[in-house]
Amino acid sequence: MRALAVLALVATAAYLTWRLVATMPSGSLWLGVPFLVLEVHAAVGFALFVSSTWDVDSPDVPPLPAPQPSVTVLVATYDEDLEVLLPTVAAAVDLDGPHETWVLDDGDRAEVGRVARALGARHVTRPVRDHAKAGNLNHALELVTTELVAVFDADHVADRDFLTRTLGYFSDPAVALVQTPQDFYNVDSFEHLSDTLHEESLFYRVIQAGKHSAGAAFWCGTNAVLRVSALRAVGGVATETLTEDLHTTTRLHRSGWRTVYHNEVLARGLAAAGPDAFLSQRLRWGQGAMQVLRLDNPLLGAGLTLRQRAAYLYSLSAWFDSWRTLLLALVPVVVLLTGAVPVQAPPTAFLAAAGTSLGLQQAALVALGRGRSRVLPSLVFDVVRLQANLGATWSLVRPDSGGFRVTAKGRTGDERAAASVPSVLKALLTVVSAGLVWGLLTLDGLTPTTYPARWVALVSLGWLAVTLVLVLAAVRRIRDLRYGAERRDGHRFPVHLLGEVGGAVAVVDDVSLGGAQVRLEGEGHAVGDTVELAIAVTGQETPLRLSATVRSRVGAVHRLQFADDQWRALGTLSSVAFRQTILQRADAVGVDRAGPEPLPVNG
Repeated sequence: MRALAVLALVATAAYLTWRLVATMPSGSLWLGVPFLVLEVHAAVGFALFVSSTWDVDSPDVPPLPAPQPSVTVLVATYDEDLEVLLPTVAAAVDLDGPHETWVLDDGDRAEVGRVARALGARHVTRPVRDHAKAGNLNHALELVTTELVAVFDADHVADRDFLTRTLGYFSDPAVALVQTPQDFYNVDSFEHLSDTLHEESLFYRVIQAGKHSAGAAFWCGTNAVLRVSALRAVGGVATETLTEDLHTTTRLHRSGWRTVYHNEVLARGLAAAGPDAFLSQRLRWGQGAMQVLRLDNPLLGAGLTLRQRAAYLYSLSAWFDSWRTLLLALVPVVVLLTGAVPVQAPPTAFLAAAGTSLGLQQAALVALGRGRSRVLPSLVFDVVRLQANLGATWSLVRPDSGGFRVTAKGRTGDERAAASVPSVLKALLTVVSAGLVWGLLTLDGLTPTTYPARWVALVSLGWLAVTLVLVLAAVRRIRDLRYGAERRDGHRFPVHLLGEVGGAVAVVDDVSLGGAQVRLEGEGHAVGDTVELAIAVTGQETPLRLSATVRSRVGAVHRLQFADDQWRALGTLSSVAFRQTILQRADAVGVDRAGPEPLPVNG
């Protein structure tokens, strides 16, 4: 794998050298120079990727220290539906090991307080709700008396052994942060490619592991444990940017604190279900990264090692890749409209040299991705992200971010409707199509443009055809009704649980925190009946009992809606449903614990 990466780097360097000394077009440098700059930019990005993924070996997990450090689990929430929040709080309360759980409610909602108290958590609000999530966490830091805090977003449900798998690293007094991957349980989301692979898999299972090896793993906002004294030493959670997690980590690294990336899935959340939420999330992340570049650039100043600076450079520069994607899509359009050529070389030589370099790069990217990088989906998502990334990087010179916006989770609309296509993709689709038409007409002599050789037009037309396919694939995914407005407040889990309703045997086929679908033996119940659903739970002598109303019925299949204010019982139900679903998914992919397998060692 490493040999392939080195070969790709050598081939790329040789190709760019040849391009510079032998192929620059004397009559159209205005196009040739920018095209070469784009190729160099791509090569630098590839080199940074190789550097970031060269070594992804996981650190040895140290044993739990004795005595175990004290921990407060913090669940930050603002306006998430109770069906999203309740499983997170229930799982946090039930974590193995001594700890306390606080629900940091910036929405100051009475019903959230009732849920927290029913589950055994503390409900914390604040009088002044400034600086969004960062301010919420800083308010809690003023109150906690424990050595460590574990931080979860409102939709991330932790495994019971989350603390026992992460606290051992804090035996090293220099460790300020232990970050674990983000993974998601709504595997039908916009960003999922399969049940076990999503658009962020490469980052969380490979790139972050490489950052650990460089001493540059950073906090991702959730699924992490932090040392309270370290946070206080750097002035708390950074409030100046939208990416308080990344910004806080840079300050920790500058101050000499260590960070650890524990590359094992120990919690799962809700991925952005649709394209609007996905693009809004990426825009916020990108704007925050630009704010960090502008206000506290990790590439400048003291306190960071060379490897740390390189790791930060890769993370921050990646947001600009969308400009390269856009401009490379427009190069053949310019060629077809003007007849200018960016490369002066025999077509076979150029295609062979460029094809060899690009092919080796793609092969190395797949290999270094350790099974979590797929070429075609990656190219499609490069196009999907265009509008968000272009807008984010533009904020570097026009810093009007618009403030923190929570990513929509749970119910987002009443009707399933296709999302609108971003304006950048509409414009790109129009320009690419026009370029194709113009090129074809020119080949027939129907336009005033002339080409120095027919192959110039054919290569450009082929290039545009590939671009058009990628743009259409991105548009199709965005417009897919599967990713339209979410009509449910909470996620529905397919399960197989046994119980009874009114003395009749019941098989529970799926559950959410709002209700369940059950199949009943016997005559069943009428729509509108109030019933009690008793579910057998492994390890409990008595069944879990929930009051419900029959909302619909088709034969033996009954749709039940749970009554309100059964928070403790619903918390137990969520734990049962999560555990069964995750175990079923683990069995399906052949792993032996509830989560994707840890990455193998290099080679």
